Amino acid sequence: MGYNDLVLSLQSLIMVRHGESTGNVARAMAVATGLEDMGIPERDADVPLSENGRAQAKALGRWLATLPEEKRPTVVLSSPYVRALETARIALEGIDAGEVRLDERLRDRELGALYGLTPKGVTARFPEEAARKEHTGKFYYRPPGGEAWTDVALRLRVLLADLDRAHPGQRVLVFSHDAVIVLARYILENLSEAEILEIEKTPLANCSVTSWINRNGTPHLLRYNDLSPLNELDGRGVNGCV
Repeated sequence: MGYNDLVLSLQSLIMVRHGESTGNVARAMAVATGLEDMGIPERDADVPLSENGRAQAKALGRWLATLPEEKRPTVVLSSPYVRALETARIALEGIDAGEVRLDERLRDRELGALYGLTPKGVTARFPEEAARKEHTGKFYYRPPGGEAWTDVALRLRVLLADLDRAHPGQRVLVFSHDAVIVLARYILENLSEAEILEIEKTPLANCSVTSWINRNGTPHLLRYNDLSPLNELDGRGVNGCV
């Protein structure tokens, strides 16, 4: 089976990055002020949306409500992480999209021992890891107790194959995280390491929309990192990964 065989039976796939989280805000402040630690008190799975993130999710919901019936999602999945599930619940409030199904394969990339550290913090506290990442490269580097991008891609391949088998002809909406959505492009579009790393140089914005449609048996990218649903918010909330 080739990579592009994975979603041949789906009518469409929409993936949404969660709205701005309190972790995004903490990271931006820590990096801007030269701190080593972001000061995030929660475990990664429990990081909630910020006030701005909740506003983004509401704006996304208003956009979803404008979709014609034949383009509205018929199946909805979410990462179980609080920031993703909050985004889903707020965006879908008042919209008849069915039950939001949780799937741990949609969780964010696990950073292990490096969780909560800024790049400066990683270099200061784990210099050998910083050097190993530099040598190995972003795509294959696996932090202690964490995941490489390839680990995330592996679980995502299985999820996409399961969706393809279980929901032929359906329109699937997914709420997840930046690494997962970027790697969905890598898988669905059969991209190379170099190609996906070039794409990833532009950060995936909070609450941005990425979607594919089935065209003659092949997933065709319709939009990527699209913030047009949030135009009324002037594009606020692009604060990096958490």
